[in-house]
Order: sequence, then C-alpha cells, then structure tokens
Amino acid sequence: MSNQIHADQVPMEPRRKKGSFRQPKATWAVAFACVVAFMGLGLVDPILTSIAKELHATASQVELLFTSYMLVTAVMMLITGAVSSRIGPKKTLLFGLLIIVIFAVLAGLSSTVTQIIWFRGGWGLGNALFIATALAVIVSVSIGGTAKAVIIYEASIGLGLSVGPLLGGWLGGITWRAPFYGVAILMAIGFLAILFLLPNIAKPKQKSSILDPIRALRFPGLLSMAFTAFFYNYGFYTLFAYTPFVLNMSAMNLGFIFFGWGIAFAIFSVFVAPRVEKRFNLRRIMYLMLFLIALDLLVMGLTVASGNPTIHVLGMNWSAQAMIIVAVIIAGIFMGINGTLVTTAVMEVAPVERSVASAAYSFVRFLGGAIAPFLAGKLAEWFSPSVSFYVGAIVMAVAIIALFCGRKYVGAKEAAHTTNEKMDSSAQVADELEAAVGIETVSQPTTNSYAENNADFDFRKAIQEIQRGTFRSSGHRENGDGIMNDQEFREALRAFMQNEKIANADEPMDDKVFRAALREMQKNSYK
Repeated sequence: MSNQIHADQVPMEPRRKKGSFRQPKATWAVAFACVVAFMGLGLVDPILTSIAKELHATASQVELLFTSYMLVTAVMMLITGAVSSRIGPKKTLLFGLLIIVIFAVLAGLSSTVTQIIWFRGGWGLGNALFIATALAVIVSVSIGGTAKAVIIYEASIGLGLSVGPLLGGWLGGITWRAPFYGVAILMAIGFLAILFLLPNIAKPKQKSSILDPIRALRFPGLLSMAFTAFFYNYGFYTLFAYTPFVLNMSAMNLGFIFFGWGIAFAIFSVFVAPRVEKRFNLRRIMYLMLFLIALDLLVMGLTVASGNPTIHVLGMNWSAQAMIIVAVIIAGIFMGINGTLVTTAVMEVAPVERSVASAAYSFVRFLGGAIAPFLAGKLAEWFSPSVSFYVGAIVMAVAIIALFCGRKYVGAKEAAHTTNEKMDSSAQVADELEAAVGIETVSQPTTNSYAENNADFDFRKAIQEIQRGTFRSSGHRENGDGIMNDQEFREALRAFMQNEKIANADEPMDDKVFRAALREMQKNSYK
C-alpha cells in the first residue's frame, strides 16, 4: 500500500493564494473536531465548584477531574503513534472521538465524584488518540503547506479553549451534568463529519514503536524543552484549574472570565506569537514570558493572601476579586505567546521525527498538567490558598532554569527567524519531515526528480525541490553505503536543519561524501 494520500481519495481543489482558511471540507471536519476536543478541557472549569457543592467534595478531590484526564492523556501519548501506524490515522481519529463521546455521557450520568474522575480518565484516553493525530491529518489534507495548516490547528485550539469555558458556564447554569452531555453531542457531530468527509489515509510502511518517544528523550535538547514544558504546564494548570475556587463565583460568571482568558490566549498564540518569533530572539522571549507568568501567579498569591476585599494599588482601591480576574486574562496573553514558542522550540531542537518528538514532549508536559490541579488543592488545604499560587510561581521559575540548561539547543536556527527565505526553507523541509508519519499533502505536484536508483545525487538540488514543493520520497531504498533509504535521508535533512549549513557542492556528491559532510555538520566543523 502506498504511504501517500492518492489523488482519487481526496477531492482536488484549485490552489488559492488568498489565505489559510480556504480549505477542503476534510480540513474543516478535523478542525471542528479539534475545537470540540479542546473545548472539553475548559468546559469543566466553570462547573468545578458546582460539582464540589452538589457532590459534597473537597477542592482537591474535584481537581482530580483534571488530574485523571491529563495523566491518562500523558501516558497514552506514548502509544498513539504505534496505534496510528497500525490502524491508520482516520480510524485513530474516529476511535478517539467515539471514546470521548462514551465517557462524556458516562460522566454526565455519574452520581459521585469518584465516578466522574474515572470517566474523565477514559475521556483522556480518547483525547490522546485524537489530538496526537489531528495535526498530522490537517497537514495532509489541507492546501497551502504546513505553515497554513498549523495556523488552522492553532486557531482551532484557541477557539476551543475560549468557547469551552463559556459553554461550560452557560450549560453549567442549568445543571453541572449538562456540559458533559453537550460535549458528547458535539463530538458525535465531529465523528460523523470525519467519517464522511475525511478520505482514507494510508498507513505508513514503517510501524512506530511505543519505545520511540522514550528513546527520543535521550537527546539533551528535547529533554530540556520537555522539562521546560513540564514546569510551565504546572503553572498553567495551577491558574487554570484552581482559580475558580478562589473566585467562588457562579458557573456562568466563571465561564465569562475564562472566555476572556481563552480569547486572549487564542489571539496572542495565533496572530502575535508568530510575529514575535520572527522579530526577536526565540529563547529570550521565552525567558520573558515565563518570568511574566511567574510574576502573574505571584501577584495572584499576594492578592489572595491579603484577605482584604479591596487592595490599594497605584493610588487606587481595587477589588481583590477584580485583580484576580484581570490577572487571569493577562495570563492568557503570556500563555498564548509562550505556548506557541515552546512548541516551535521543541520542533526545532528535536533530532527525531516530528511525530515522535511531539509524543515525547507531550508525555512529559501533560504529566506537569496532571500534578498541578490536585497538588494546588492539597496545598490550599494544608496551608492556605495563596500557597498554591506561590508554588506555581516558583515552579515557573524552575521552568526558566530548565530552559537555560538547554540554551545551546534552543535558537540554534536563529537565522531562520531573521530572513523570510530561510523561514520558507525550514517550513518546506518540515513538510517533507511530516511525511515521516506516512502522510503527504495531496496538493503537491507529482514531479520527482530525485533519482530512485542512483547513489549520486545533488543535495542542493534536493533542498531546492523541497523549497518548491516538488520533492517526493519514493519508498524505501537499499540500505548501506550505496544508497540511503528514506529514513536516513530524513535524518540527514534534520541534521542539516539543526546546523543551518548548506553543503558546498556544485557537483553531485556520492553517498559516502554526503554522509561525511553530515557528520562534519553535526560537529559544526563543515566548511
């Protein structure tokens, strides 16, 4: 079976140059499901206090709704690649959505907090299967290249995170059970849309192993970024999951507050972060965002610790509740920018396939998200609510230290962020690397000027073809010193990207010379 989507499987649409949002129906089917999947994350936030009151649970017990969900999602990230490579991306998406529908309904039917916790864990299983596959599928069926596909994906995340709390607050005003049923209905619609609108996508020839993400963490750059994301996610979910208990407001009001947070997150992650990344040093902006988030959490902790209904700041009297609300919405700005930059940095430092890097990184970062809600609740019970925010600020400072430890890996492609030409090159090479999961964009031309059975090839010409979108891999070739197979060629491209060095070869290089040049590039000694 071919590891590309064939032209007869997807309705071909003419290329358009008027933006990212003119796409085939299949793209929007997956994007809609992405919106609902990420709605499920924020949908629970406004009803946490309602569940605690009606089911007579403590804050830390209710926070386990987040912990079980995130923990199962984290662990399942290790096996989603193996599942997808065996049953195919479309079936993986459908199974994920079906599991979410089932467990969302069961959560709505629950009569105890313990039952909801377990069913949220099942929900996390479906969520992992879906979100780990969705981006690669959107890239495969969209037109306009990886960069535009990522914008659609990020926009879906932002829309889901912003609308989720609002819908949760509105439905939660009726009953805390309603948001769970609402998600089940929307996910069922997403299931049908993908079932009928998304074409079959062939499975890759090479099956993934569940050990691949674990092995990927041996690389120092990826490991440092994974731990940066781990500590960042701890602070993220301290604010996101514990703040409702401090505000102690109705589900509807909490929905509006976190809707504001989500709007800020969406706008700054989709529209502002890419521009910031182009203009400024990636690592320094990440330092700044992590520091500002830590400062935001510190301010929230100090506000809660004051115990006063009003606080005198800058010559004015402020409501303590209003200050916390403003801090939450401002945090959405910083988190939106940082989330996009962290993802960019992970893809930049990872010397493995993007799907494997994403799984390894997601496994570690979701663990941070699993620990934070429960521990924040416990810290409030053991000490005081302000301590939860202080610890979140401290952990965010640890994220800065983790980023500093991997500083030589982050920003290694600074030149790619200073000129459009190099940015385009990186984006197009990323397109080819995306094919490593066995998917290829159907709208690419079918020209293949890379000789299948010739050990001599022009590396510079191959890069130019990738830039033009005309390069296609042609299946596994013989392994050995004669001809490199596809996997080796992708690894060669990845090494090339890591060092931003171009082979100085006007004449075609044979395989041995090319390998030697790559080794020298990896040592930063190639001239």
